[in-house]
Amino acid sequence: MAVTLYNTLSRNKEKFTPQIGTTVRLYTCGPTVYKSQHIGNYRTFIFEDILKRTLMLNGLDVNHIMNITDVGHLVSDADDGEDKVAKEAARQGKSAIEVASHFETEFKEDIEALNILPPKQFTRATEHIQEQIDLIQNLEKKGVTYKTSDGIYFDTSKIQNYGRLAPHDVNASDAGHRIEMGEKKNPTDFALWKFSPKDEKRDMEWDSPWGIGFPGWHIECSAMAMKYLGETLDIHCGGIDHAEIHHPNEMAQSETATGQPFARFWCHAEFLTFRDIKMAKSSPDTNITIATLREKGFDPLDYRYFTLGTHYRKKLSFSWEALKGARNARLNMLALFRKMPEAKSKSDETHKEDVKKALNDDLNMPLALAHVWGALKNSASQDFVLWADHILGLRVKKESTIPSNIDKLAQTREEYRATKDFKKSDEVRDELKKLGFGIEDTEHGPVVHKI
Repeated sequence: MAVTLYNTLSRNKEKFTPQIGTTVRLYTCGPTVYKSQHIGNYRTFIFEDILKRTLMLNGLDVNHIMNITDVGHLVSDADDGEDKVAKEAARQGKSAIEVASHFETEFKEDIEALNILPPKQFTRATEHIQEQIDLIQNLEKKGVTYKTSDGIYFDTSKIQNYGRLAPHDVNASDAGHRIEMGEKKNPTDFALWKFSPKDEKRDMEWDSPWGIGFPGWHIECSAMAMKYLGETLDIHCGGIDHAEIHHPNEMAQSETATGQPFARFWCHAEFLTFRDIKMAKSSPDTNITIATLREKGFDPLDYRYFTLGTHYRKKLSFSWEALKGARNARLNMLALFRKMPEAKSKSDETHKEDVKKALNDDLNMPLALAHVWGALKNSASQDFVLWADHILGLRVKKESTIPSNIDKLAQTREEYRATKDFKKSDEVRDELKKLGFGIEDTEHGPVVHKI
């Protein structure tokens, strides 16, 4: 049962096998740690987690590297403006390192709450400055760089097929529409190294053959990916917005430096929207974080479940009502699981085949989830659900395990409800809440859950 994935580069679904042996060299673009990540960012990270879990389900090892952008990501795609981390540090009156460290820690706590498997290694841009300088020097020798008053740039006119990864012809873009040209030779040229302002001491800056400054955003991913995974990756992932600028730039500089394809498969997750607007950190209306979900009484796993219902290559519209529906479905799943037989069922293997077939078809998670629900309602066992949860990542067993004193309180509440003593049943609910547990009345009975 072969794994097929949609390759953004070829615009087709293709059979996937690792280039070497059974180890997948996977690189995923990580967070820029200047603010909390919003749930649109986490849709991409959940998609990458499902991909990783599916590859592992098929017996493959995954050597997964994720970068932490703690320098170089400017506020504009035109390679101008302030560094995002430095700008936030100035706003808070802190050092850039303090800000980056805080939001990196928060990111790691968020992915743990979402049950996203961590990469084999996180790689910080600031810890790989020499690798980035070495790569720029390589490009300089290839004759594809030039110097301006503010930095060293990659000349995209010097290579063939620049931007072929993007969803449209980026070379045909009007320069004034895409960026401010400044001293650039071409609208698609991008910064490899930026010079520090002469009248300003930056919080994070380094000496280089071209002068004191800091690396551009795109060069970090190429340098770190190739250091840890080699010249050609099996799979490179990110959000669909990266297919427009960031990933074409990575491809251009990497392939120019090595003469080899940078990645065999490029996989991208579509946007999460809220009221028809793309999620963005810059907008208070759409900057919904994991902390926001908790403030409104949701578990991060409710959001994980919510994302599973739409294919990763389709836009997903978020609403609080839809998230409530996802929470109810997740709690119903827990209620059904508790009532299922523990011993394996004869139908388990058939259900497993159905789920695996859906996953192997370009991660068709909505279909896989539908098969899981079919199994839940038709003679499957707890053993099957626990197997499926290796992909779902909903922590079904842990979430279903309730301390005996809490379970007893829940039973007491049901006894009060049966006699219509709703005052006392509400008092028990309040007592459960004080102990850190909520209780929801679902179509399959009351479900106790941690809050």
